Amino acid sequence: MSLCYVGMGSNLHRPTEQLLDALNAMQEMARLVDCSSFYTSKPMGPQDQPDYVNAVAALDTQLEPLALLHTLQGIENQQGRIRERRWGERTLDLDILLFDDQVIELPELIIPHYGMAEREFVLYPLFEIAPQLVMPDGRPLSHLISHCPANGLLTLLDSHKVKQKLAQL
Repeated sequence: MSLCYVGMGSNLHRPTEQLLDALNAMQEMARLVDCSSFYTSKPMGPQDQPDYVNAVAALDTQLEPLALLHTLQGIENQQGRIRERRWGERTLDLDILLFDDQVIELPELIIPHYGMAEREFVLYPLFEIAPQLVMPDGRPLSHLISHCPANGLLTLLDSHKVKQKLAQL
């Protein structure tokens, strides 16, 4: 089994429900170890779109990294993901942030996720569930988060309530 962290985001079609549905789908292909609270954040890309709901899930999986990527893309597609513009609005975005301590550089997959060190909507939820985490390059997650302002990130639904709602699905 491999431990991986998956960043989750949605800003269309009931974003909270989109993330809950994605967590439910991920539980069918891996063991859900933990999930952060749901946070609201401003869009990283074009500002003419709704705010996002973001979270991070920790999974134990038997899938190899590329197989996990394709499975996550399948979940995105099942939930109506359409890619119209870079960093644009979406029903669901699932990104592999970390996969054990592996460093992977393939045309379709880069791990650690290339932008995670600058993204508060990734670092803060990740820190919530893995505060002692050390990046594959040896930098502690606590160091990254100390250099990343929250930029208005707000807790929408605490992790306890997320887990309660997930149990009801």
